[in-house]
Amino acid sequence: MSEATLTESSAPDEHSAVVEHAAPATHGPPTSTGLSNNKLAMWLFLGSECLLFGGLISTYMLYRGRHTGTPGPAQLWDIPLTSVSSFVLLMSSLTMVLAVSAAQQRDDRLTIVWLSVTALLGSTFVGAQVYEFTSFYHEGVGFTTSLFSSSFFTLTGFHGIHVTVGIILLMSLVGIISRSEVPGDKAEVVELVGLYWHFVDIVWIVIFTLVYLIPA
Repeated sequence: MSEATLTESSAPDEHSAVVEHAAPATHGPPTSTGLSNNKLAMWLFLGSECLLFGGLISTYMLYRGRHTGTPGPAQLWDIPLTSVSSFVLLMSSLTMVLAVSAAQQRDDRLTIVWLSVTALLGSTFVGAQVYEFTSFYHEGVGFTTSLFSSSFFTLTGFHGIHVTVGIILLMSLVGIISRSEVPGDKAEVVELVGLYWHFVDIVWIVIFTLVYLIPA
């Protein structure tokens, strides 16, 4: 058999070996849940956060009537202000969806725009919350004034911290996308931040309903 014939017969074997070696890379997600490891970790984290906020909400519902001799919810709440700030935060979920969609379409410019708008809306919400806390303080209601005020400031303050962390994540993501330094799949990274942001928004819907809309 000639050398040329040996070369031709060995070529398909080499090609098959390359295909077999590369095949695992085209398989689905590495976990049995159908999610990537990053998404699974995020969902587990959000599950633990549900437990945290569940405990804080339960504590507030237990103590919201403990304010003898001090202003209570009926005297403190500014429902129009809180409603507007809540609407702003909910609108940020829409802009986050648009950011994820732009990332999936590999449109960096629109991704940066929508992430920035989401961060701006979140900052507006936090600003309104700071204003609310300041007005309560001026009316003589602080963290240690009563069990009601302690549970209220703890619950809404923790949520405000979560929103602030989300804003930091958004602006950090804007920075690394601008420099094209996103580790791994860019669309997945934006989606992970989006999952956190949507969680924060959903938690606020529950807080707003139970704390501000349902009378003590």
